Amino acid sequence: MLRVRAQVVPANRAKIAVTTGRRSFGASAARREQHLVILGSGWGGYELLRKVDKKRWNVTIVSPNNYFNFTPLLASCAVGTLEFRSAVEPVRRYTPQVHAYQAWCDSIDFKHKTLTCMPATPPLPYPSRGGETPKPDPGTSATLQVAPGNRGTQQYELKYDKLVIAVGAYNRTFFIPGVKEHAHFLKDIRDARAIRARILECFEQANQPTITDDDRRKLLHFCIVGGGPTGVEFAAELHDLLHAEIKQSYPSLARMAKISLYDVAPRILGSFDVGLQDWATKKFTREGINILTQHHVDRVESGKMYVKEQGEVHFGLLVWSTGLAPNPLVQNLTEAEKDPKTASILTDEHLNVLMKDTGAPNPDVWAIGDAAIIKGNPLPATAQGELPSPAQYLRKKLNRLVRDRAAPEPFAFHNAGSLAYLGDWQAVYDRSHAESGPKTMETGRVAWLLWRSAYFTMTLSLKNKAVMRRFMNWIFGRDLSRF
Repeated sequence: MLRVRAQVVPANRAKIAVTTGRRSFGASAARREQHLVILGSGWGGYELLRKVDKKRWNVTIVSPNNYFNFTPLLASCAVGTLEFRSAVEPVRRYTPQVHAYQAWCDSIDFKHKTLTCMPATPPLPYPSRGGETPKPDPGTSATLQVAPGNRGTQQYELKYDKLVIAVGAYNRTFFIPGVKEHAHFLKDIRDARAIRARILECFEQANQPTITDDDRRKLLHFCIVGGGPTGVEFAAELHDLLHAEIKQSYPSLARMAKISLYDVAPRILGSFDVGLQDWATKKFTREGINILTQHHVDRVESGKMYVKEQGEVHFGLLVWSTGLAPNPLVQNLTEAEKDPKTASILTDEHLNVLMKDTGAPNPDVWAIGDAAIIKGNPLPATAQGELPSPAQYLRKKLNRLVRDRAAPEPFAFHNAGSLAYLGDWQAVYDRSHAESGPKTMETGRVAWLLWRSAYFTMTLSLKNKAVMRRFMNWIFGRDLSRF
């Protein structure tokens, strides 16, 4: 196996030296700043990437996606209320200041401060020309392990001085057979695109003259498993679609469409006040959305699932939203201390990773977001539930650290409340658990205005804050084209 090593040469004449068996290459001068590597481009990683001092840190971000998902808007994108580009922000907005690699991090060597990474892009279909050796990027110290004759399957190592683990979490399936194969999730813009295509496909399939009414009802049964904010908001957005554009374009089929919301808990929106739970339940029931709490899915097959309390249930679309499972990287980190219940990385109050062998925090490694839990002080899973966010705190800490200033006080968050959209321009807002300020609760249009304004404020770029883009579909309707 051919190995390529990039070594930073000290002093002012520092260069990246790439050496092979017979040839040497020189690259541009290396940056002498400490190397900060951020794993993940989600809420934690992207927020840190935006605000960290890139003039003093040599920053590298490693993520399987080259964009940030604004996850609260994915339900709106999945039904066409918003366009897909309204819910994403490009990582490469910050290059070439930042080295960005679309790749998975497979393992972390805390002792030697190295990461083993694998490209998240498809392998190249052709061999490298003339045995040419790939060159590492200037400013990073890397070891490349290249498979003979194929540059696309190469695995490489990155060294770091400081590391932030913000890889997020995966969808929890509770190991129910068939969920991964036959259900749709809603954690990524690609999920929203697939759901939108499937909804329209169901109506086009049901519109064929050879289909019986019984089969039409099966195709137009939209099932959602998970009664948390994501499942509830998608049910609401789908209801809006069915009673607006779908009713106009498929009037006979719209009457056959049905939405069913399943959850194992006795109530939906379990993190909200009981009064708000009841209000949401009554609203959904009036609008014809079936709420089936304390129901358990045993297995899922193509076009049907088996529910313990019902038996066989046919569907045209199944959306699964039942919580979070650990990222594979987090599962493989045997050196870090883990939460026994969630298997997330445990950190101290400064967000430093706690090491299993000593129980002490690693001063060079932090973990934030869904991948981590502060020991003894778990944070809410909702993005709007904490102010300041761990990423905001860590950005402040890193910027002070690079200036040799005193570190901030231990991280402390303040609950800013929870929001959930319920359709027809109505929502619920729960601030009853806030630590300071008014402990208010709102429902209806007032809560919807709070919901919409909160997400408008949280949107990161001026492009996605453009008000006219958000009103276009409200004025002219959603697009039902399939392409």
